[in-house]
Amino acid sequence: MTLCRVLGTVVSTVKHPAYKGLKLYFVQPVDPDGNPAESAFLAVDQVQAGPGDLVLVMSEGNGARQILRQKQLPIRSIVVGVVDAVDARNPLGPPEGTVARGEA
Repeated sequence: MTLCRVLGTVVSTVKHPAYKGLKLYFVQPVDPDGNPAESAFLAVDQVQAGPGDLVLVMSEGNGARQILRQKQLPIRSIVVGVVDAVDARNPLGPPEGTVARGEA
């Protein structure tokens, strides 16, 4: 799963039939602070996200096929959640309020 920001909606006059009725977004991967981290890409929306929203994107074709209940599907990335907040504490550091070994 990738943390992304929705940059906008993609509109197409001609598209693969598998995309019929699906909303397509241009999403930008971001770090936990919201700064751009990688190149932007397209993702199908399944959670009614909107431009500017922070979302979780699954970029794995088999997962997209399972969510959309299709045996074959030309979709790789799918928005699976809207993120309300990010708590990016250092997982390698000691828990808050404790003392690491050798610091006492």
